[in-house]
Amino acid sequence: MKNASVILSHLVSKPQFKSVRTHGCYNKFLALLPPKFKKAVAFVYVREETLFVALSHPGYRMELNYNQDLLKSLLNMITAHNPECSGLKAKKVVIFNSKFYQEKPEECYQSDPKYSELAIGEFRINTTDSELTLRFERIREDIIRNRNHAGI
Repeated sequence: MKNASVILSHLVSKPQFKSVRTHGCYNKFLALLPPKFKKAVAFVYVREETLFVALSHPGYRMELNYNQDLLKSLLNMITAHNPECSGLKAKKVVIFNSKFYQEKPEECYQSDPKYSELAIGEFRINTTDSELTLRFERIREDIIRNRNHAGI
């Protein structure tokens, strides 16, 4: 009985699924990149012996321009070690900003931490002003309510 990986490898070997094979080669190329470049690259493709690299943010452009030799050497390593990727040879690299790339939303986290009330609401009020005394009493009630709400 054949499993899914055998069936998929058989389908990918067909000529009409050549684009799937090249997509796999692009993924291997991106996997070889250093982590800071993986974050910078939105997608890549090769056309007429030119490697086109789309950037996820324009700020990465200068750094990748300085490292074009690294990109070409990694692509040459893939073509040398993987016969399926032999069509990905590139003589030059073109780096451009992608306007179609959307970053994946990061997980939301609560940036407003909730702390339990540490005050116990016992303080002396040394004033004769009735308005100020009333405000201190409201503060005391809020502290007691917060302690009871937190379960302390």
